[in-house]
Amino acid sequence: MSEKNSGYLDMELLRFTTAGSVDDGKSTLIGRLLYDSKAIFEDQMEAIEKASERIGNEEVNLALLTDGLRAEREQGITIDVAYRYFATPKRKFIIADTPGHIQYTRNMVTGASTANVAIILVDARHGVLEQTMRHSYIASLLQIPHVIFCINKMDLMDYAEETFEKIKGDIDGFSSKLSVKDIRFVPISALNGDNVVDRSTKMDWYQGPTLLHLLENIHIGSDINHSDFRFPVQYVIRPQSAEFPDYRGYGGRIASGAVKVGDPITVLPSGFTSKVKTIDFFEDSLKEAFAPQSVTITLEDEIDISRGDMLVKSDNLPNTTQDLELMICWFNERNLVPRGKYVIKHTSADARCMVTGVQYKMDINSLEKNTDDLTVGMNDIAKVNLRVTKPLHVDSYQVNRFTGSIILVDEGTNETVAAGMIL
Repeated sequence: MSEKNSGYLDMELLRFTTAGSVDDGKSTLIGRLLYDSKAIFEDQMEAIEKASERIGNEEVNLALLTDGLRAEREQGITIDVAYRYFATPKRKFIIADTPGHIQYTRNMVTGASTANVAIILVDARHGVLEQTMRHSYIASLLQIPHVIFCINKMDLMDYAEETFEKIKGDIDGFSSKLSVKDIRFVPISALNGDNVVDRSTKMDWYQGPTLLHLLENIHIGSDINHSDFRFPVQYVIRPQSAEFPDYRGYGGRIASGAVKVGDPITVLPSGFTSKVKTIDFFEDSLKEAFAPQSVTITLEDEIDISRGDMLVKSDNLPNTTQDLELMICWFNERNLVPRGKYVIKHTSADARCMVTGVQYKMDINSLEKNTDDLTVGMNDIAKVNLRVTKPLHVDSYQVNRFTGSIILVDEGTNETVAAGMIL
């Protein structure tokens, strides 16, 4: 492999999601990021130039780069979660572009669930809207470590510092209720490119970094839980070949923490203990591995282990429980059924469960709890209790986003009906 390619593979990956209300320029912002950072091909550029002409736009409409579905382009809206990939010399990026409409809350939850950073757009003309609070609440609920508020369309407000400062003050007013560690503010014009990739000459009162500079340099190394070793077994590897007649390895992705050869290991749910014999990665043997690497682990003792089991360090065990309290976002057209039975998927384990109670529904526009109306329908976020048919090995979502999350599936239709964060 060439040095250039290996350098690309070793680059740090940042996942970010974009959110905002309708028409506040999310798609234009992503188009501008891709265009100004030279991340689009000439044929793509030609295609959107032609499409812009066809729609009757005088200038090239960069939003067309991301509104990939034809129906979206024709209506000028974003309806699905669109994933885009690009890279700069410093980092690789995956963008989850999510829709702004209230009826697509579930799409935002899907797109944001693995993000390091949430970019929330605020239209400088309208300031903080209910949508702004809703998206901020979802970012907080999903424990996204970094949130960047981009105050967009500053060109329509004559690039005025007081407009930016007023919106920043309004956001500071409600963001204290949220559990987001790192909040930043950038005044931008996505249409003209001010402070997106290149520094704006029209807002010299703003001394902070441009949006791309923030994305390239924001520290995400500590976003992963490095202290609690969790290894859900996805696959048991037994080649039974002449070369490896007795090999028995456990393949999976390290959800959090790190592991070394010789570490004492407990297998859940059986509780049997052993030590790490080898950590295999393709042809190589590693002395140590850490999240989010995918590896194969072998143990010194013969223990019956299968998919859905979890390897953890013996001195650091997760909670083992059949009763879960969680915040869920409901995805399905059919409402949640009280005392209804569903399939629960947690890491690589499946079980059945029953909804034993709904505590409250969240009014995500006012950030108030609603205990009067406990009907949970599509796009609602609620606090519920579940009883599971077998013990699951869980951490709270706040401590570990991977072992603290679940999805619920309808047994009859096999549709994913909800995603949940364990409290």
